[in-house]
Amino acid sequence: MNGPQGRSDVSRPNETLTDLLAGTVAADAEATAIIDGGERPRRVSRGELWRRTVALREDLRARGVGTGDCVGVWLPNWSESLVWQFAAASLGAHVIGVNTRYGVDDVAHVLDRARPAVVAVAHGFLDLDLAGTLASAVDRADTAPPSVAVVAGPAGCGPRDDRTPGDEGSGVDAPDVSDDGVLPRYDVGAGAWVPSGWDVTAPLDPEVLRGVPDELAVAFTTSGSTGRPKLAAHRGSAVAAHARNVAAAGDWDAMSVSLIVLPLSGVFGYVPAITAIGAGGAALLEPRFDPALVLRHMAEFGVTHLACADDVVGRLMASWRDEPVAVPAWRRMLMADFYGDSLEASAWAEDDTGTPAMGVYGSSEVFSLVAFWRVHDAAPERWRGGGRPVSPAIGVRAVDPVTGESPAEGEPGELQFRGYPVVDAYLGDHDGSIRSRSFTADGWFRSGDLGLVRDDGSFDYLCRMGDSLRLKGFLVEPAEIELRIAEHAGVVRAKVVGVPVAGQTRTVAFVEPDPDAGEALDPEELREWCARTLARFKVPHLVQVIDEMPMTVGTNGSKIRTTELRERARRLLA
Repeated sequence: MNGPQGRSDVSRPNETLTDLLAGTVAADAEATAIIDGGERPRRVSRGELWRRTVALREDLRARGVGTGDCVGVWLPNWSESLVWQFAAASLGAHVIGVNTRYGVDDVAHVLDRARPAVVAVAHGFLDLDLAGTLASAVDRADTAPPSVAVVAGPAGCGPRDDRTPGDEGSGVDAPDVSDDGVLPRYDVGAGAWVPSGWDVTAPLDPEVLRGVPDELAVAFTTSGSTGRPKLAAHRGSAVAAHARNVAAAGDWDAMSVSLIVLPLSGVFGYVPAITAIGAGGAALLEPRFDPALVLRHMAEFGVTHLACADDVVGRLMASWRDEPVAVPAWRRMLMADFYGDSLEASAWAEDDTGTPAMGVYGSSEVFSLVAFWRVHDAAPERWRGGGRPVSPAIGVRAVDPVTGESPAEGEPGELQFRGYPVVDAYLGDHDGSIRSRSFTADGWFRSGDLGLVRDDGSFDYLCRMGDSLRLKGFLVEPAEIELRIAEHAGVVRAKVVGVPVAGQTRTVAFVEPDPDAGEALDPEELREWCARTLARFKVPHLVQVIDEMPMTVGTNGSKIRTTELRERARRLLA
């Protein structure tokens, strides 16, 4: 056993993303690798996944995709999304996932930064006009238009002996093709096309996918908290190493089924999916989040792991309370607190379903699940953000954001990381300016997060540095105040922001009331409620009751728009 707490790195030297897939195929080609969810679930074996990957690789090669090229994947949680990932990686190319909820500006930004040679577009998914959005984005982007591959369902175009573009269970129709084979709605660049089917009789030779050079394999858009989102890219070996280490730390194995409800285009959907497949288990991909249906699938397919955000778990919890479903296989719930509901959701998982809940840490630039708490850590402390790094190869430290030195004992600092999970490149960062801002002179990645690091290597995530509050000379975590307010029977959730006024920070607590509480909330009574247990300087200067929090729905889940609340606070305090 190596490293703090006996952690050991179980990654395999020089293993790439395609090596990971080839290894699972060689072990058991008939085992299930993916379950396409939705109204008519369908199992995809490792052998089918391999054959589809090889067929698509030849399509991409024929269109000139090679080492260093980018491939855009604008698909929902379909097995085809992972086929595109493995096929691109097998050519030394990398994938940039595009959220199906993205608008014109978002897509144009991705086109400008990533410059994909090919973009795979979901046809007919939820009646979204992705073709129209793409055409408008191409007009706005300052780059050559990509070639467009039109994908009509989870299994692309099906096997070659059944070339029906709308695969069974997909819920979508085939794209309209004119007599000359043109797909006019999607023909915005180098020609729109439908991927070839795969050969169901092709011999399985896993070695075909081995030996690929270790290049960038995947990129994720960051949250864009400052300026436009960055596109953080990682090498295939980093993906494979992280999948191995997460699996070992989180008890994934050949019997595991990861439920994936967050988009695969985001790091919190992507990592648990690759982890499950690499461990020899399966990924259950839900293209649309219907809580009641997802709960039924959890029972039917024996879901063992759910890694997601608290808004997702909150909706599952509400549906379960309406109609409880037995989920005896569920082993782990790993949850990020984006919405402020993690404590209640964790208590539900443990008390009502018997599933241990753990807080996590991660980001697009250091992968999701780079750290999480373990079952042996005590609850409710293990429900908080942060955790134990999944490998001793991951370094984490806290640094005073002003002096650059270690903070005083017990004081938080900026969390900084080094090791294999840290971003390898930023797409479109031609002058290196993004990278230079993101790293310290001695090579540590600046997370922009505030936290406390312990001697054993574990750490607590407190908040974004821009959200921390300096009150009466003390650095205060907003969550401490928010948790106290949320303990009030009439409160659903609270968010505290700070605004500088005359050289001092003034705090405003925005409070969302419980509609079933019966009585209207009194702001002054809530301030008194805080003062009963909090130091006086932590009591909000102002409490504002609002109908609901302003939210943004991103690739990794829903988050409260703190910037909007901070602007409201400025107006209230003016």
